[in-house]
Amino acid sequence: MRVAIVGATGLVGSTMLRILEERNFPITELIPVASERSVGTKINYKGKEHTVVSVDEAISRKPQLALFSAGGSISLELAPRFEAIGCYVVDNSSAWRMHPDKKLVVPEVNGHVLKQNDYIIANPNCSTIQMVMVLQPLHKNYGIKRVVVSTYQSVTGTGQKAVKELLDERAGGKGDGVYPHPIDMNVLPHIDVFQDNGYTKEEMKMVLETCKIMGDDNIKVTATTVRVPVMGGHSESVNVEMNKDFDETTVKQQFSEMPGVTVIDNPSNNEYPMPLFAAGKDDVFVGRIRRDYSQPNTLNCWIVADNLRKGAATNAVQIAEYLHLQGWI
Repeated sequence: MRVAIVGATGLVGSTMLRILEERNFPITELIPVASERSVGTKINYKGKEHTVVSVDEAISRKPQLALFSAGGSISLELAPRFEAIGCYVVDNSSAWRMHPDKKLVVPEVNGHVLKQNDYIIANPNCSTIQMVMVLQPLHKNYGIKRVVVSTYQSVTGTGQKAVKELLDERAGGKGDGVYPHPIDMNVLPHIDVFQDNGYTKEEMKMVLETCKIMGDDNIKVTATTVRVPVMGGHSESVNVEMNKDFDETTVKQQFSEMPGVTVIDNPSNNEYPMPLFAAGKDDVFVGRIRRDYSQPNTLNCWIVADNLRKGAATNAVQIAEYLHLQGWI
């Protein structure tokens, strides 16, 4: 199997390579792809050096699968070129997520929607992925009416330059202006660009993507997304109003039965999900599970995941594994 990684030298691309190796994905030829300035550089995969190539060179090798993490404009331009040679594309950008003809997939939640002719598949936003993993058993068992989410998102979600900026500021230096304000010792209620409605693009991604993944446009979602000086993963405070009442013990059991979700909920022993614990892991962690006593049928919980892994690279690789399991690649 020939597999291209488009954006192989970036944070998510390098994480994809690591996860492909960890999960022993059946690659016979790895084709790392990056921008022209990176062509010719070397990356290591399974103890061997591989040379980064151009897009044209990658397409000439006719890969069966391409994992994209190179930005929306690049995906819009290049994904159809890979599709034209019969290559499946799993795209990590926002380019195709809300396209009416493209599937937006979290395998544990809605992998069943994929068909053999879905050659361009969208990987959801990192903060949406971890939330819908926990929402799925709630919607299945009780029906979700409304979700209120506030996020606490790692600088790794912005990329390598943001990580460097945080570390530079922490060392007493000045950052390169990745963010409009200092990020160390600060929180920024500003992720992506502001829209005309007063929400940021990141917040609207969570609203729109959640309904598409869950397959229910009646779910009401409102979000406030915040960047915090953390490098382990994203955290979310989530309030869920449901159609039916619930028992908290039963809900915890339903969460624990959801593939890819781990419950850490023992506050008397100071045990709850944290980015430090989630870093480097593929599961989504949920805790602080408690009833909202301000209104009926409403639950509060705290969700944490490594945004580079399940929030991006791992989910993309899991989509690829699903395609392979179906015998399509």
